[in-house]
Amino acid sequence: MKRFAWVLGAAALALVSSAAVADDAAPPPLPPGIIGAAAGSGPYPAIAEVDPGLSNHTLYRPQRMPAKPLPVVLWGNGACRDNGLGYARFLRQIASHGYFVVAVGHARREEPMRPRPAPTTVPAPAVGTPGAPGPGRGADETQAAQLLEGLDWAVAENGRRGSPLRRKLDTGKVAVMGHSCGGLQAIAVAADPRIRTAMIWNSGVYNRGPATGRSGIAITKEALRALHGPIAYVNGGPADIAYANALDDFEKIDHVPALFAWLPVGHGGTFFTDPDGGPYADVAIGWLDWQLKGSGKGRSMFTGPACGLCKDVAWTIRRKRL
Repeated sequence: MKRFAWVLGAAALALVSSAAVADDAAPPPLPPGIIGAAAGSGPYPAIAEVDPGLSNHTLYRPQRMPAKPLPVVLWGNGACRDNGLGYARFLRQIASHGYFVVAVGHARREEPMRPRPAPTTVPAPAVGTPGAPGPGRGADETQAAQLLEGLDWAVAENGRRGSPLRRKLDTGKVAVMGHSCGGLQAIAVAADPRIRTAMIWNSGVYNRGPATGRSGIAITKEALRALHGPIAYVNGGPADIAYANALDDFEKIDHVPALFAWLPVGHGGTFFTDPDGGPYADVAIGWLDWQLKGSGKGRSMFTGPACGLCKDVAWTIRRKRL
């Protein structure tokens, strides 16, 4: 595991995703096509892209698609923000290791995250609507249902004659991930039988109910009972605003394999401060390689008394059923 310089204080606060959205006048979405240069340290330098058939999402994939079909990773943004380029460095890195990433949110210019205004109070919609706002809260910029919308599109494109993605995706190997509010979105849809595993970054279900959190998503601890695959909680330690929620989730989960791991980096993690997403990306790739590709190297990062994270003094971890 690579070492890195911790970024704390004001710099970390500037990156807190649960209090971040675009400017009041958000930049317009970018048109369909490839965005920026290929990047990532994996064997398949990866690009960001907008497909006209899924313009409210942003795709990350190897610039040259390999012959072997790629597992699919769904991503929800911090603050449930409508900017699929907000985590471009981190998501390009994951895609460069042989994954097809579908991120919620229009592709807007990559920019620093900004303070989030309080949501407008609106009546709550029908109970059970995926990702719907909780009582007395405004709707977030994106909704949990958009994660499954992205998966539905990927499945359809993989089977559609004439699609450039036909038979290029392994839609039997799907993970869902998200940061902060996006982590709540990930938990909300993780019960979908097509999803094998979930990674929840700097997030956890609110301990006092959906109306007490900073996002508008309606989700309670009952959602944890619907999990059917391994789940990993990764966060920034006791200084992370979501630490207590995440730890409480982990302690309540007793029916599926679960990981709880933290670095002392606060709520912003290493998504924005380290090259290619830093240690957060390392852990994401290790977990995905294990869960979706059956990689022994990935498995060794998390299992056994001499696991990779166990030996790295920077990390503190707890495990169940692993």
